[in-house]
Amino acid sequence: MGQVPDIDVIDLRPLMPAQRHAKIFELVNALALDASFVLINDHDPKPLYYQLDAEYPGQFSWTYLESGPEAWRVEIGRLAKAA
Repeated sequence: MGQVPDIDVIDLRPLMPAQRHAKIFELVNALALDASFVLINDHDPKPLYYQLDAEYPGQFSWTYLESGPEAWRVEIGRLAKAA
């Protein structure tokens, strides 16, 4: 089996719901090009996807790694801007 690259994993479940989007935007703003992190949440973060897409159109990737029912894991990556 191949080696898994080191990716930051951010568990949002301990945070108050009001703090979660602010934390994600802080992480996305600090993310280097071609880097990514995995967020873990207690519900489908699909509304966050739409918010990120509105703020950063075409600048990030969004890949579900686990889709509930107890936890959702999503890998979010920073993409290079289109030329």
